[in-house]
Amino acid sequence: MSNSDWPKHKLGALTSRIGDGIHGTPIYVGNSEYSFINGNNLKNGYIQITKDTKKVSVSEFQKYFLEFDNNTLFLSINGTLGSLAKYRGESIILGKSAAYIQCSTINIDYLYYYLQLDSVQEHLWNVATGSTIKNLSLASIRDLEIPTPSIEKQSKIAKVLSIIDAKINCNNQIITQLESVAKLLYDYWFMQFDFPDGNGRPYRSSGGVMVFNKELNCEIPYGWESCVLGDHITFKRGISYKSSDIQSSGVPFLNLNSFSLDGEFKPQGTKFFNGKYKNDSLINIGDLIIAITDVTRNADIIGKSFVLGDFFDQKPLISCDVAVVSSEKFGSYYLEQLFNSNQYHSYIKHFASGTLVLHLDLSGVKWYRSIIPPQNLLGRYESICKAIFKKRSTSLNENIQLKSLRDWLLPILMNGQVTAS
Repeated sequence: MSNSDWPKHKLGALTSRIGDGIHGTPIYVGNSEYSFINGNNLKNGYIQITKDTKKVSVSEFQKYFLEFDNNTLFLSINGTLGSLAKYRGESIILGKSAAYIQCSTINIDYLYYYLQLDSVQEHLWNVATGSTIKNLSLASIRDLEIPTPSIEKQSKIAKVLSIIDAKINCNNQIITQLESVAKLLYDYWFMQFDFPDGNGRPYRSSGGVMVFNKELNCEIPYGWESCVLGDHITFKRGISYKSSDIQSSGVPFLNLNSFSLDGEFKPQGTKFFNGKYKNDSLINIGDLIIAITDVTRNADIIGKSFVLGDFFDQKPLISCDVAVVSSEKFGSYYLEQLFNSNQYHSYIKHFASGTLVLHLDLSGVKWYRSIIPPQNLLGRYESICKAIFKKRSTSLNENIQLKSLRDWLLPILMNGQVTAS
């Protein structure tokens, strides 16, 4: 039975409440367990609370409190229109750019996946009003017609897709843990200087000799040196391209959208290049990719980097918005942690200029003063990180395949071409 044979109901008839968040502005506080959430906090089914998320006091939370339960779905209705998240007991105030949908006679997971269909997302954008910033009305949400097979069938469809997403989330947790291990090791060894001494004990904590370095204006371990990064690194810029060079298949093309805000590789940002290029423009697994342009308001991505894992069937290219950093002195994994550190990013973003698009002056990278740890310690760190990130690449590759499977199954499950059992 296809979904053309399933009865259709307006979403308003399948829910007990549909509304949006507060239209006023709450009073913010510096630190609190209560968060003020808007549409841009809704990502991949979860409420994303970041360091930039506004916090409110308990009195403001109680003033604007709306009661949600585990049958509540949030939908972005302004700006980042169409993003979704399920409520999981978070202590939040909802802003006006997000709507809440309280499911009653429809399975929330079924609705969550149905709203992700390309045709439904396109419909939401088409019925939204506004030229610069799109706004989706609550009436449009209530009038949205939903194919509604039996609750049992809804549950089976949702279960198939949920199993895939659960595995993706599990892999994401593994990836996060692996990345935290590499960062923690970097912090201990090269920031706190508690690398293993000759007896395997933490150097600084065990009384290792520290010497004040005038160039860095801090103490560093005895025997270590300082340097200007430009003496030990080189850059290979990416290629320019026309919009007609980018198609649905071709040579994998890494670009600014390949970076997450944390500097991590974002697989879904990969484009495909079909123009002319020279073979020496191709890059390799293990290369360190750095962002040299940025379009974020706070220069979140500029100067961030990631080590390219084994993600593609062929060598990729990079766009002119990014560059490859090479060094005979420092390993790629060490430099990746350095470039993504808060200390370095606070320094480098001042070398970015522009109005709509920020461009990084690479002289800023070259002028940065850094420590030079002993080569045996750097080599040990690189060896550990190589094993860590090999496992990370495996999980990332598996997620790419799982997402492809989920995206292929989603429409054919929703239109009844295949039956979930």
